Amino acid sequence: MRKRMIVGVSGASGMPIALEVLRRLRKAGAETHLIYTRGALMTLSQETKVTEQEFCALADVVYDNENIGAAPASGTFPADGMIVVPCSMKTAAGIHCGYSENLLLRAADVTLKERRKLVLVARECPFSTIHLRNLYELSQMGAVILPPMLTYYQNPVSVEELTGQIAGKILDQFEISCDGYFRWSGMETLK
Repeated sequence: MRKRMIVGVSGASGMPIALEVLRRLRKAGAETHLIYTRGALMTLSQETKVTEQEFCALADVVYDNENIGAAPASGTFPADGMIVVPCSMKTAAGIHCGYSENLLLRAADVTLKERRKLVLVARECPFSTIHLRNLYELSQMGAVILPPMLTYYQNPVSVEELTGQIAGKILDQFEISCDGYFRWSGMETLK
């Protein structure tokens, strides 16, 4: 059965990861429901050459973040889970305290209350004590905190490979496999 994924994109740095997640979800045949913030558009233009129209074309359905009555705002909307990539600390704080002032925050709130998987690709460096507290408590609520940590065991030769590895790790949380994702297979394979 085709997976239905909600993808939230906030204004934190990391837009190439969001784009790669959307591309890989499409390639895997998943149905994607995109919600993005005004800050996400600002970051999109700063970090990529992708237009808003091209960004939106990567999803099956795109929602207005101000439309708090859209389908993902309800627990009756069936979804396999939600990814917030990148997840700003403002967005994490809003999810943490249930401040559902927009559709992205409400959809994340619904994902948690329905006990569906919520993956937060937390983007900040370093984390403050406030960030760590919010992320810790979100993990206690059931969210998966997945900061985009680089791995080098696959011997990457480009930023694109590193981005692909992170996107693969995110999708692996939903048992969605994709090309270019390398799993650690032990020291015996490294020679």
